[in-house]
Amino acid sequence: MTRIVVVTSGKGGVGKTTTSASFASGLAMRGFKTAVIDFDVGLRNLDLIMGCERRVVYDLINVINGEANLTQGLIKDKHCDNLFVLPASQTRDKDALTEEGVEKVLKDLEHMGFDYIVCDSPAGIERGAVMALTFADEAIVVTNPEVSSVRDSDRILGILQAKSKRAQAGGEPVKEHLLITRYSPKRVEDGEMLSYKDVQEILRVPIIGVIPESESVLHASNQGTPAVHIKDSDVASAYLDMVGRFLGEEKPLRFVDYEKPGLLKRLFGGK
Repeated sequence: MTRIVVVTSGKGGVGKTTTSASFASGLAMRGFKTAVIDFDVGLRNLDLIMGCERRVVYDLINVINGEANLTQGLIKDKHCDNLFVLPASQTRDKDALTEEGVEKVLKDLEHMGFDYIVCDSPAGIERGAVMALTFADEAIVVTNPEVSSVRDSDRILGILQAKSKRAQAGGEPVKEHLLITRYSPKRVEDGEMLSYKDVQEILRVPIIGVIPESESVLHASNQGTPAVHIKDSDVASAYLDMVGRFLGEEKPLRFVDYEKPGLLKRLFGGK
């Protein structure tokens, strides 16, 4: 059965699209046929991070409006054979997203045999974000370990619990997962950042992963490569751990404890 997973946040710039790309890639690497859809109509960043921006001919709105069929809109990923991208439109208004149109696209993907559909939501609570979460079975709420980001994530959790189709039907609620990005154990140790335990205590949502702060994420994005493909990196390992936990595997949290540098490292420029 197809599972629809929304990747969402209340605040922009927390690493949501980076997460959508890496999470969808991780599922595909595990053998699942996966589609990832960009719901950020008017901006469109997912295709850049996936490295397929030059291949975009038709987009989500073209498909919804019947100007192209779904097969024409889907772009095959460069890295994974069973991963496909459906980009957002840069030229249309967010009002072009209709509930009926989105539902049809999701149903058609289900009929095409996709195991997972990952919906990359725009930040906040505007139309694109609500459309992305309406049909979700599960939600990954992405937050940075700082107060304003956590507060905005709490708002998104409230909307998930009130506006999803599952909530409207009075059925089983959307399964929620918390992902903390741009985490720096040293800054937590120095009191400059909330700890992952603080964030979880505020939001009361199970943690699916903690992604460490790393400049390599920006470099990978600029090269059109999802962070999960950065070889021998903590970020890629953390995303792969996250995918494993999503699939029900027990994995300890890594990259969350600060290790004080030894004397030699401090003498020779270590932090």
